[in-house]
Amino acid sequence: MDGREYVSKISFGRFEEYMNKPHIIILTLNLLFSVTVSSQSDSLKAKDVILNEVVVQSFKYGSNSRNILVATTTINNEDLQNRQAVSTKDFALFTPNMFAPDYGSRLTSPVYIRGIGSKINSPSIGLYVDGIPYFEKSAFDFDINEAESIKILRGPQGTLYGRNTMGGIIDIHTRSPLNHKGTNVSASAGSYGYLGGQFSHYDSNTDNNFGYAVSGNTTHSDGYFINEYDGRKADAFNSSSLRARFDWRLHPNLTAKLTSTLDYLSQGGYPYGVIDSTGKTTAPNYDGYSSYDRTMISNGLSVIYLAENFSINSQTAYQYLKDKQNIDQDFSPKATYFVVQNQKQATFSQEFTVKSESNKPYKWLLGASAFYQHIDTELITNYIADNYSSNKLYDTPTKGVSIYHQSTFDELLNDALSLSFGVRYDYEQASDNYVAYRDTTGRSDKTDFFFSRLDFGQITPKASLKIAVTENKMLYASVAKGYKTGGFNTSFLRDEDRSFKPEHSWNYETGFKGDFLDGLLQIDACLFYIDWRNQQIYQPLPVISGQRYIGGQMLTNAGHSSSKGLEVSLQIKPARSLNIRADWGYTRAVFKEYQRNDTTNYAGNAVPFAPRHTVSAGFDYTLKTFAGQIDKLILSMNYQGIDKIYWNDENSSFQSYYGLLNGKITAAKGSFTVSLWAKNITNADYSAYYFESQGKRFAQKGKPFTLGTTFALTL
Repeated sequence: MDGREYVSKISFGRFEEYMNKPHIIILTLNLLFSVTVSSQSDSLKAKDVILNEVVVQSFKYGSNSRNILVATTTINNEDLQNRQAVSTKDFALFTPNMFAPDYGSRLTSPVYIRGIGSKINSPSIGLYVDGIPYFEKSAFDFDINEAESIKILRGPQGTLYGRNTMGGIIDIHTRSPLNHKGTNVSASAGSYGYLGGQFSHYDSNTDNNFGYAVSGNTTHSDGYFINEYDGRKADAFNSSSLRARFDWRLHPNLTAKLTSTLDYLSQGGYPYGVIDSTGKTTAPNYDGYSSYDRTMISNGLSVIYLAENFSINSQTAYQYLKDKQNIDQDFSPKATYFVVQNQKQATFSQEFTVKSESNKPYKWLLGASAFYQHIDTELITNYIADNYSSNKLYDTPTKGVSIYHQSTFDELLNDALSLSFGVRYDYEQASDNYVAYRDTTGRSDKTDFFFSRLDFGQITPKASLKIAVTENKMLYASVAKGYKTGGFNTSFLRDEDRSFKPEHSWNYETGFKGDFLDGLLQIDACLFYIDWRNQQIYQPLPVISGQRYIGGQMLTNAGHSSSKGLEVSLQIKPARSLNIRADWGYTRAVFKEYQRNDTTNYAGNAVPFAPRHTVSAGFDYTLKTFAGQIDKLILSMNYQGIDKIYWNDENSSFQSYYGLLNGKITAAKGSFTVSLWAKNITNADYSAYYFESQGKRFAQKGKPFTLGTTFALTL
């Protein structure tokens, strides 16, 4: 058995054999936990309460985002529908200082908050769906189905959430079948061959102590951009998902939630065009059809026990992802290079959290977590003209453990003052077993191999101070350390580029959250400053004499960066029928120390993918008994503006300010609704993504004006 078989079959195979039984793992751990807690219920004095309503919330932060001492954007189910947010990229447009470029496929979905983010390798923004962590970039972009609420917390969240949350977290919660009943069906059609369908069904037993929900959606698009080489659409899109959720009230003090999601995606992608001498982006023109296919399974089980003075949460999660990327790496009509990447990812995580449940001035939270992740990657580069291929195999297991604590002291000196302090310790170990081959007709030669292990340990503290001005107004200040682990590059040409170091930051923030006029006006505002060390920077592979250069990308570290800015969010309800909202973010993110090479210094340059200004404004207006025939008519308009974006470290390429205007009109009659919607109404011309390769500049244009309609029925 050669090294290739060891990496691609044995290592992942044994792990996959075990991890392909997630139901056994999840049920065993959580049933043991449930039995243990239940056996103690007679000896512990339990709260004599019946949970008449299950509130969608984070166990760590609670349900009221107004009390969270960081900048927070909350989007509820109604907002998602009115703003036509169907994927994780969409709600980035409604969040101050948040930006999500369109990479060209869902292989990677970079999200940036206040300039912090990562295009390749692990993301810098945490993503959780019903408590299930989504660790990798290839799992980030999916269609949102039956979300009850979405919270975006900006700034480091490592103290409570751990690894790779240096820029913030996205926390998504779906609807509970104990709170929602009925069946919903919808169908959509639009321009560019868009077709979509959704269904959901919620039900519970007579006592409402067991409920289930099933839902699904499917989406098709013919694509927006034509490949000049063959006249076909380059970016046709097909996706489908199925989701099931089961909620139990096993005891007045014991609840459980099991969720399972299957997500399938098959898309054409990478509609990149060359930027010509006039600055115009030409149409895509390459000979090899490029695509991305993904199958993802996500499972999670949450068990919560509520005692008189404390509560316990067990969160078990398992995620399996298998995908394949085909890409014409030279992006030209010539048959020069073609790259195929196959990946398998499996991640298992377990977390236990205990927190106090009392009205006493002192409150506490204590937790511990562990995870194991295995990624098996095969990267094949076909040198078509030279009739050989390079085959690289990566076997990269990662494991980690953490403990964390947070204490809150209310009524510190008086009734208005509160102090919170938290600290977390993370330990992580990553390994890379790498082997490379040169394959020709009838022959395969090993060209490179190595085994390496990296160990990371980090303490991330956080402190927050709150001053309650009134019951509905508060001032806060916080300081927190952010941290993102290092790792291995899958593309490299030099030994020193095989891995990259961790990055870390100190985040200072002060803000105000207040309600005025009996809640008709809400104002959130904050100032922040981030001191950022060893920033992980995306760079193209270096050009080395005597080696073939076909592009590719890697992570390395810049010396010192900073980000500072301001965020303001307003929500106004001058009448019950009218809701107005506006958000503005300002970020100034720059390199303070960044010696690219012996002759090039980027100190003072702007950090890429960090727009200076982000603007969002919109309204929803509801008319009842419209024209005597319609029960309700809703008019929604939303505008998002993105300021100048630098695409590269040298700041030589950028996208100027552009704005997107979206609108929707919905008419309801009984249980039936029909909507007419439009996106990019002004047909703004802009670049959604940019990169350089082989001495050429490439860009992907933003999606043009689209129009569609949706029919929905609620039973």
